[in-house]
Amino acid sequence: MLLSADKVFNGQTFLTNATVEVVDGKIQQIHDSILPGAERLKGTLSAGFIDYHVNGGGGKLFNFDPERSTLTSMVKAHSAFGTTALVPTLITDTSEIMCASADAVAEAISSNEPGILGIHFEGPHLSVPKKGVHEGTLVRPIGDKERAIFERDDLGIKIITLAPENVSDADITHLLKNNVKVSIGHSNASFERAKEVVELGADGFTHLFNAMSPFTSREPGVLGAALESDSAWCGIILDGHHMHYGSAKIAHSIKPEGKLLLITDAMSTIGSDQEGFEFFGVEVIRDGDKLATPEGTLAGSALDMITAVKNAVNNLGLDLVEALNMASLYPAEYLGIADEMGSIKVGNNADLILIQDDFIISKTWIQGQLVHDNSVT
Repeated sequence: MLLSADKVFNGQTFLTNATVEVVDGKIQQIHDSILPGAERLKGTLSAGFIDYHVNGGGGKLFNFDPERSTLTSMVKAHSAFGTTALVPTLITDTSEIMCASADAVAEAISSNEPGILGIHFEGPHLSVPKKGVHEGTLVRPIGDKERAIFERDDLGIKIITLAPENVSDADITHLLKNNVKVSIGHSNASFERAKEVVELGADGFTHLFNAMSPFTSREPGVLGAALESDSAWCGIILDGHHMHYGSAKIAHSIKPEGKLLLITDAMSTIGSDQEGFEFFGVEVIRDGDKLATPEGTLAGSALDMITAVKNAVNNLGLDLVEALNMASLYPAEYLGIADEMGSIKVGNNADLILIQDDFIISKTWIQGQLVHDNSVT
């Protein structure tokens, strides 16, 4: 397969008059000319987006349908908005649902399900004061059942969001030894405790600014630890509801290049006509691009990745290079898969998207296979 677009973004710059050659789902070569027989594409060809915090899509929520078919629906729904790889995220739930979700991911990975990278457990080892919409009765310490799940080696990339004030150093060390990426979130920890856990090896902060102890003059809190750490990555939900755009601009100016990442925290509404749903007995209502309870508590998001990129350009004033990398290359670096995806380079998966000037995704390929096409012929 030969693809030539108006512009090809390789993670560093925009190439013109270039052809991307794809063989067996991989980028075989990037030619500096338009080859005969190449498919001519209008728009910008870029690496697909990587969303490591995504709870559902296509009308399905992973918690309520922890099956492989849900993962397929999620990939299909989000591919229309530029996501070519995701880490399905399970919100705080029972150990039985955790096990079922792990089994679904293991089945998908063993079968080479396109677009599934692993699993993200957002809880249940959180702080009740910072639980947000998570079900408080299910928040609990790490027990033997949870440890057994975290120790599994058939789940691909494993991420856990936890509150370090409620998890021991021994448990955190055990997680790290079992190749679990530890991210701090839904936490009321002190600045010092958060820093201790980063020094132990935690390398992420979950949805920066949200559900974490705030920065103040006398206590920098989890937020201060996230901003102060040069080594840790921070995900942001750039929908205009979870954080003020001014706060996002400040965070971007503080964090080293590559350490601020776009995520969606999307629920089941993406790629569906859902206007609301019930979440552990709580009504969640969609109001445009916002999901919240009747009391106003945010409940995930109705954000997609290309909109997050658009918001980074239009509301943060970032150039398109940085905005695209925040959705593709930087997440790949965080997940340790930049030698497989996240940019258009020889040897990487042909996970590609075609973006129009109005931030519409007209085509999406996963491992060289066209999975979304709304281009006008």
